[in-house]
Amino acid sequence: MLVRLVFVLLALANIALAAWLWLGQPYATNALPPSDPGVPMLQLLSELPESATIEAPATNATIAANATSSIDSASSGRRCVALGPFATPQDLRSARQALAGKVERSRARQEQVTETGSWWVYLPEMSNRAQALARARALADRHVSDYFVVSSGDHANSVSLGLFKDPANARRRRDEVVAAGFPARMAQRTETVPAYWLDLVLAAGAQVDWSGLHLDGVQSHDASCF
Repeated sequence: MLVRLVFVLLALANIALAAWLWLGQPYATNALPPSDPGVPMLQLLSELPESATIEAPATNATIAANATSSIDSASSGRRCVALGPFATPQDLRSARQALAGKVERSRARQEQVTETGSWWVYLPEMSNRAQALARARALADRHVSDYFVVSSGDHANSVSLGLFKDPANARRRRDEVVAAGFPARMAQRTETVPAYWLDLVLAAGAQVDWSGLHLDGVQSHDASCF
């Protein structure tokens, strides 16, 4: 009786194992493909590797920017000119108004330039102000006039003997003071001054007569477009 019971239990166990093996197998060989042949599978963004890049579709703004770039390239026949320097901002404004209808566009700009100015005749700096004042009194004793003691700046405690536009006059003054027994010197002064320019964009083939503006000392040259 016990042997028969064991045999029945074993048979049932074998049947259960066979059923599990048969029903639990994946249908790999009979599974349908996820999509038609040649069509890539869809992937979630979270499934993409970090190194993957996503190409953004072209937008209307991108298309418009490319079109504008093409138009600018096609208009490269334009010519750009710098006109100047003008002595004052008012001169620049007058020229800009006169050219308003003859150019495509314009812009004003200011630069700082170094110019050589007048000639300075002077006695070199002394160690202190007391010595500089004593030298000035010595000039007066020798009947040398038109001078003053520089009290501040890079040439403090020097004695200025005059500024001259004409270098010949400066040399004459220097020689006069040297003849009186003083080590007078002369030097050309430089200063930083503003220069005013007018940048112009001319249409292809356009010719503008600058001489009609009656601007003394103003010249023109080719420049970078803006």
